[in-house]
Amino acid sequence: MNSGRTDVAHLVWRSFCHDRLVEIFSALIAGAFIGSVLGFVGAGGAMLSVPILVYFFGFAPQHASTAALAVVFAAAAAGVIPKLRVHHVLIREALTIWSLGLVTNVGGAWISHRLSDGALLTGFSLVLIGAGSSMLMRSIKGQEKRIPFAVLTLVSLAIGLMTGLFGIGGGFLAIPVLVLFFHTPQSKAVGTSLLIIAINSLTAFLAHQSIWHEINWNIPVAMAISAIAVTATASHHHARVSPTALRHAFAFLLFAVAGFTLIQTYFFA
Repeated sequence: MNSGRTDVAHLVWRSFCHDRLVEIFSALIAGAFIGSVLGFVGAGGAMLSVPILVYFFGFAPQHASTAALAVVFAAAAAGVIPKLRVHHVLIREALTIWSLGLVTNVGGAWISHRLSDGALLTGFSLVLIGAGSSMLMRSIKGQEKRIPFAVLTLVSLAIGLMTGLFGIGGGFLAIPVLVLFFHTPQSKAVGTSLLIIAINSLTAFLAHQSIWHEINWNIPVAMAISAIAVTATASHHHARVSPTALRHAFAFLLFAVAGFTLIQTYFFA
């Protein structure tokens, strides 16, 4: 009798381990994908992390946005290090954008806890569409110039709100503004965006502290480990890939994710 019980327990344990290994392996692959996007494009990590956590790992939207902030913070922090070494980060501008957006960042986190899952996912999808459209805009030729304070303030407030509300780091707003309108070299824009994403994501993550205990952290931790390694590598080799091709490919990926999210929200909820 004891032997039979032992065999059943062993089978249950093996099944549990198999499912857990598949889950962790899937999280590592997802993290590598997120890291490659962050490292090469300088944006989009959370925009992919949230739907991955919701639709592949069964997270609730609020839990997914909070977990995504932790993953993206870790990956962006790793990606910004090689950029700092070659002076491709506008540190003052990044810190200014973060500080100006603090109020909307924390306020967005407070609001997000009071929205329904459908409202969060719909707003998230609209942000994806806007982000994808911004990536398709043509760069304006000219010399690099300083960002006017009024524009910097508006961008900062918008980035802070998006980060707190949807768990998005804000790089998709920072890069087009830096590259398209202020002629910042792509490499500097990517490095600056990664720093903005890192500190904004950390701020919003701390603002979501009230629901940390509700989240199963095994999957986000595995994603973060993989994303850290890949982001650092991709960031180092960013200059070898066509920035225009990267932006266009990423834009169409965002459109696809937005469409999928809207269909799932309104037709299969």
